[in-house]
Amino acid sequence: MMDEDTAMLIRKPSDLRYSDVTPKQVYLNRRRFLAAGTAGFAALAQAGVLNGVQKTQFGSDEKATPYKILTTYNNYYEFGTGKDEPVKLARNFRTSPWTVTVEGEVAKAKTLDLDAVMKVAPLEERIYRHRCVEGWSIVVPWVGFPLNALLKQVEPTSRAKYVAFETFYDPRQMLSSRQAGIQFPYVEGLRMDEAMHPLTLLGVGIYGETLPPQNGAPVRLVVPWKYGFKSIKSIVKIKLVEKQPPTTWNIAWGEAYGFYSNVNPDVDHPNHSQAVEERLGAGGLLGVQRIKTQKFNGYGDQVASLYTGLDLRKNY
Repeated sequence: MMDEDTAMLIRKPSDLRYSDVTPKQVYLNRRRFLAAGTAGFAALAQAGVLNGVQKTQFGSDEKATPYKILTTYNNYYEFGTGKDEPVKLARNFRTSPWTVTVEGEVAKAKTLDLDAVMKVAPLEERIYRHRCVEGWSIVVPWVGFPLNALLKQVEPTSRAKYVAFETFYDPRQMLSSRQAGIQFPYVEGLRMDEAMHPLTLLGVGIYGETLPPQNGAPVRLVVPWKYGFKSIKSIVKIKLVEKQPPTTWNIAWGEAYGFYSNVNPDVDHPNHSQAVEERLGAGGLLGVQRIKTQKFNGYGDQVASLYTGLDLRKNY
């Protein structure tokens, strides 16, 4: 007999909220501190300045989305299924102490506290486009370091074909699987060559500051050529494995959320087209600009070779 959480996972696709359309109103004020006295911005007080951040050759020269939009319009189902809920419900989320375990098909498994995570490699700022499967996009000035720097330290074995990720989950302070409609803890995965690609980032900040809770503090994945749900938040476990690992949204609705989930305007979501996106905070009507979606989110010249010979319609 199924428990309630399992039963929620087999509800029909039309009940899922991950494909809700973008609300008509988005906040446009760039001066994030003007609203610091409001309840929604209580969580922002936890942010701290990151020192020694380097500029790099990677990333976009596009104008970054205003900080206020990045921190008040979020997908983080553990803290609410509405875009405006995580900033409120995650305000008391404590991210210290914190550890990240790296294990599996490796020669040197590690468990790192936050201080050790920050010392894996020099911190860099990379301005990446971020495309959500729902049809909206943002441009984020991430701070972090290449995931491959950490993976090299643990010395993957020849059996390591994939990298599996798991997020922090505490039912005492987060939604239940039943409430959110997806299985917790949230899990994601990449193929090994995707994980080792220099564009793949472990993010620890935005706009030169530590990540706010609603943005996936204290450490998250950033894979700019894939839809946003692949960039798992608040990571506590990284495991190198031989077989393709399960992923949360693929479990919930496999027809819509494939393992690869590369941004592709030619492959529609079952509920809507992926050919056009709404760039938040970019001007235009209600601060939203409609633009054509680029294959691999515009990073094809750097990542398309990873998928040579792979049918990207079948392997969506």
